[in-house]
Amino acid sequence: MNASTDGNTTALVKGLGVTSLGLGLTEILAPGRVAAVAGVDETPTARKVIRALGVRECGHAAALLAGPDKLVWTRVAGDVLDTAVLAAGVLRRGPGRRRRGIAALSVLTAIGAADLYAALRTTRTDEGGRHSGGERHQTVRAAITVMRSPEYVYSFWRNLENLPEFMYHLKSVSAEADGRSHWVANAPVGEPVHWDARIIEDLPGKRIAWQSLADSGIQNSGSVDFTPDNSDKGTEVRVTIAYQMPAGALGKVVATLLGESPEQQVNDDLRRFKQILETGQVLRSDGSPEGTVAYRQMHQQAAQPAGKGA
Repeated sequence: MNASTDGNTTALVKGLGVTSLGLGLTEILAPGRVAAVAGVDETPTARKVIRALGVRECGHAAALLAGPDKLVWTRVAGDVLDTAVLAAGVLRRGPGRRRRGIAALSVLTAIGAADLYAALRTTRTDEGGRHSGGERHQTVRAAITVMRSPEYVYSFWRNLENLPEFMYHLKSVSAEADGRSHWVANAPVGEPVHWDARIIEDLPGKRIAWQSLADSGIQNSGSVDFTPDNSDKGTEVRVTIAYQMPAGALGKVVATLLGESPEQQVNDDLRRFKQILETGQVLRSDGSPEGTVAYRQMHQQAAQPAGKGA
């Protein structure tokens, strides 16, 4: 589920929180009017019950306005109880007050439907990053400016065998026929992790997009966009990577490869990418591994002046 959908769900839940607040305050401050609208006898007991319901509604409001969206399920449970109580009362009323009770019941049912809809949306949002078998999806985005032309930057990245030079979690990438490639990642323990991918979009000097093959153990996709920066002397490199975290032992290996912060690791990769294209090498302090997860050690060398962009 995308960010826009998540935002709409949150807005809906917060709106229901405001509705709960308004209804709760009305029930607390004017229980007699609420009883009259609902076709209920205005007795001391009815006033106490209505005020108690108002306190509960204010509690729902506080939960929805300040807490996680999934707390909207508490309103759904309350709606079921309210509908049952009101329906039982309506059946015992005369024709005049029964009509008012039915009207109130219709409004309550509509509100309950809105609550249920919002609750179901929060469930889908929670499950949006998790699929059958315990798999989880995650998208990582990062960007950097490289002082080289888009064509030069594209050509270096397009040679997929260059990727392990700045992506330290990769052991090798082998380009094959028809835009396919075989990827090998260093595993913290045990055998390396393998998967196959293919290029699905290739716009020289502008964009590269890839998708792992269906039978790959690690499902992932991504794209890299190359656009001239504002000075027309460099290239804005924007990377988007989406991956599906497998369940079980393989998922644990992938999680370790990605580290605690996948975004930070991609940013580290891009910084090394920039250094290689601008200076010809990765610059680092002696004895300090670069990046979130480093499987290589590179000795520091003096920076070389960057040549003119290709």
